[in-house]
Amino acid sequence: MKVTAEKNKKVAQMIFGSVYPHYLSRIEKNGRTKEELDQVIEWLTGYDANRVQNLIDEKATFETFYKEANMHPNAHLIKGVICGYRIEDIEDDFLIYRQCRYLDKLVDELAKGRKMEKIMRK
Repeated sequence: MKVTAEKNKKVAQMIFGSVYPHYLSRIEKNGRTKEELDQVIEWLTGYDANRVQNLIDEKATFETFYKEANMHPNAHLIKGVICGYRIEDIEDDFLIYRQCRYLDKLVDELAKGRKMEKIMRK
């Protein structure tokens, strides 16, 4: 599937704190912990658990969330299909959308029981 400017804008305007509980629910149903989710988010964005909570409390959009993030240099190694989109094929014009899909993919891998070393591309 192709990402459009409209889709990118829609995702950029979503509130991170409205999606985080869904991430948490997904991983906890599969026996993973909030600490593991926070570890994955910290690896990807550089945000520790306190900063993530502050962004949730501030009702930060995904645009703000990723604009302020210090993305991991190995984030480009996150590949595959998530939500019908092949991550590595998402164009540079839609960076926020790609970054959101990076996190979706990591949450998916965490929920599926993948080892943390592999999730964090070590």
